[in-house]
Amino acid sequence: MKNQITSALSDFFFEYETPRQVLVRNRRVGVVCRLIQLGVLVYIIGWVFIYEKGYQSTDTAISSVFTKMKGVGYTNDSGGERVWDVADYVFPSQGDSSFVVMTNYIMTEGQSMGTCPELPGKHDCSTDADCEGGSFKRTGNGEMTGVCVKRTKTCEVLAWCPVEDDREVPDPPLLLSAENYTLFIKNSVTFPAFDVSRSNLVEDIDSNYISRCLYHPDNAPLCPIFKLGDIIKLSDLDFQTIAKVGGAIGIVVDWTCNFDVDVKHCKPEYTFHGLYGSKEGASVGYNFRFARHYMEDKIQKRTLLKVFGIRFDIIVHSLARKFDIIPTLTAIGSGVGIFGVATVVCDLVLLYLLPKREFYKNMKFKYTDTQVQQDSESVGVDTNVYYTLEENAKQAQGKDQSKDPDSEAGSTETDVSKK
Repeated sequence: MKNQITSALSDFFFEYETPRQVLVRNRRVGVVCRLIQLGVLVYIIGWVFIYEKGYQSTDTAISSVFTKMKGVGYTNDSGGERVWDVADYVFPSQGDSSFVVMTNYIMTEGQSMGTCPELPGKHDCSTDADCEGGSFKRTGNGEMTGVCVKRTKTCEVLAWCPVEDDREVPDPPLLLSAENYTLFIKNSVTFPAFDVSRSNLVEDIDSNYISRCLYHPDNAPLCPIFKLGDIIKLSDLDFQTIAKVGGAIGIVVDWTCNFDVDVKHCKPEYTFHGLYGSKEGASVGYNFRFARHYMEDKIQKRTLLKVFGIRFDIIVHSLARKFDIIPTLTAIGSGVGIFGVATVVCDLVLLYLLPKREFYKNMKFKYTDTQVQQDSESVGVDTNVYYTLEENAKQAQGKDQSKDPDSEAGSTETDVSKK
């Protein structure tokens, strides 16, 4: 018993079993196998390693963005001259990554709380019965008092009076000077997995360079100062059109970095995308209302502005890569596994498609037969030898295959040597 256990352990630890292989000399099957293996090799090297960079690990950045606008605008609306600075035309004023620059407006000055008639078309009437007191209309300016104003043939409302008249948008835009405003973007990113921090103010940028540079995609691609007119042009939009009714621009700061080389090569790229504002359709452009309240003769009043502006959304896109042994081994292992596809396909061709598939089945598989086992034992012949002799007898009865260009006569089986 002890010897049996020792022998079993010895066989388990010191022996290696390999699958039985059959060498098939068939040109068609061989070409199919090599073509599949070549395709797998091209996929692994070209797609997995070169294009997808499967030998590297990846990380995305934690990012922060600060912005600052500069520029002064001038308007002369109905004889009223006015200068607009950053505090007047930027909303909000905190320097966020998403903000609006006013390019056009409709101003309603001196509004105070009281009763006044609605605008024509808002809620027309012919008698007081057409104006339901205490009710509101979604597109109206206030609460209806139940009175129909004969002069305007509209309902009277309790609201900030006089009500805003926004039926005509100024054209050309009042703040066309916004085209010359400049935007400064300061962006910092950190890749925690690689312990790397970068800023768009890279090594080549200093205070002297910033004071004189202006972004250009070819001549100054790293300058963080952008002229609004250039941004609109690079977004494939017309400035005057988008300035009239407003719109939105996406500024993408792209950090695609390879940390297998020096970190200083990790630099941002800027792209610009017009999101909406210039196409025909419902609700074209972008606008909102803003009020400045004040007291006059102890009466609360306000100046209401319907602001048409360009909304800027600064979006940071990041992806960093660096060599890592784990994804490398994973990619290699998966590639080696895919090589097995060639074996599966060739086996299917051999066993199910070729005319002499039965011959290949007999060469590839061994079948256990209890009766044959008993017969071989009764004559004292090893089972493998018995099967080999039986197979040779079957082959001897077949036709001559020497004239077949894909002859299986070259198929080799070294399972049993002649005794």
